This record gives sequence, structure tokens and C-alpha cells, in this order.
Amino acid sequence: MNAYTIADISVRPIRSDNVWQWLSRGWSDMWRRPSLSLGYGLFVTVLSYALIGCLYYFDLVYLLLPLAAAFMFGGPLLAVGLYEMSRRLDTGESFSTRDIVGAVRRAPLHLAYMGLMLMLFALLWIRIATLMFALFFGSSMPPLMDIFGSLFLTVQGVVFLSVGTATGALLAFAAYSISVVSIPMIVDRNVDVMTATIASLITIRDNLFPMLLWGWLVAILTAIAIGMGFIGLIVIFPLIGHATWHCYRDVLGDSQAPTSNS
Repeated sequence: MNAYTIADISVRPIRSDNVWQWLSRGWSDMWRRPSLSLGYGLFVTVLSYALIGCLYYFDLVYLLLPLAAAFMFGGPLLAVGLYEMSRRLDTGESFSTRDIVGAVRRAPLHLAYMGLMLMLFALLWIRIATLMFALFFGSSMPPLMDIFGSLFLTVQGVVFLSVGTATGALLAFAAYSISVVSIPMIVDRNVDVMTATIASLITIRDNLFPMLLWGWLVAILTAIAIGMGFIGLIVIFPLIGHATWHCYRDVLGDSQAPTSNS
């Protein structure tokens, strides 16, 4: 079996209009098998609540905001099953819940490497956020009921949020740049992590404004879902996952590289 190499990467030019088409196609995919797509979103929502429960149990509520932001790092990997669903819808292949849940089996080692890279970004962000919190607020955490006032109604809190947002945005852009199309590519083709990462970076370089728009939309939609008490993830997470597949297909999916599942 021939591998997909760096020399095979051919990034198609896209326009800002394509971004809205991805959302439209993602919405269509979601409602072709709504029980699977919305069930996937429900699983991610329940997982989020379980994590919040752990934070409360271990008295680590101050990590809630940085962990919510860290969701942007792990989200692309959590959506592997949605990429596989859209791939099969594109090719007309039949599939079941087992196929979607087991999508990671298409390239377990490469997906594990990509997951490790994204986890390192998330851990770095959480570490930086924890250090900044200690720098601005000391070792004592404000009471839970006072956190909102401490963050949004004091000069110290506003500066903390500004510095933290800027730092998180830089890390999020770096993680986004290496993962925006690399994970769907790994699911779709016989491609190693390095090649997929380079393809993703080239995609950002050659289509900077449309990809920035797409990243901004993903961040806004995710923030809306989290702002709704995470319940919005039931719909928004599968929408973004399916739409990301179509982003990959528009940018790299027409390459003449061999597909892989054998």
C-alpha cells in the first residue's frame, strides 16, 4: 500500500463563502442520522458534566474556566467518530453505532500521537492558567459565589482575563493550525502525523483568512454551547464535527492520494 507523503499535498484555494457551506453540509449530515449525531453530542455533554463534578469533588472549581477553554484543544480528537460518519455518508457506505464508536481503529497509532500533541497543548494551557491565577489572586481562591465579581468587576480580574485570553488565544491558534484538517486526514487516508500536521499548516498558510474565519466561528459556537451550561454541545458539537469533515474535503479531499482502510 502506498503512503500519502508530503510531496502529495495539494491544498486547494478556498474563499470565505466556503465556511458557510461547511456549516450547511454539516447541518445536513447531522440530520441524516440524527440519533447517532445528537447521541454523540449528548455523550460529549455528559462527559463535560462528569468533569465538572470531579472539579467540585476535589475542590478545583477555579480550573473550570481554563478547562472549558482547553476543550478547544481536545475537541478535534473527540470528533473522530463524526468525521467517520460524514466520510461514510459521502461514499455511500453503510454504518452502525459500532462503526462510529470504533472509528479510532482506522488509524489508532497516528490518532494517539495526535492526541498526545493536543494533550500537551491543553496541559501547558492549564499550567499557565494556574500560574497566572496564583500571580493575580495568590494562593487563596475566592469563594465560588464571588468568582464572577472577582473576575469581571475588579481591575485585577479584568487584567487577569485579558492576559489569560491573549495567552490562551495564541496557544489555541497553534493547536488549531496543526489539527484543523490533520485529524480528518488521518481518519481518511494512510498518512502519518507529521505529514498530516504539515498539510494542516499549509492549509492555514495558503488560506489564512477563510481558515481564521472558520476558527473564529468554531470558537464562538463552542463558547455559546458552553455558555448554555454545556447543554448546547448536544447540537453544536456534532454540527462542528461534520462541518470540519467538509472543510477537509474542500481543502485536501480531492487529492489523488490513495485512501486507506486496509
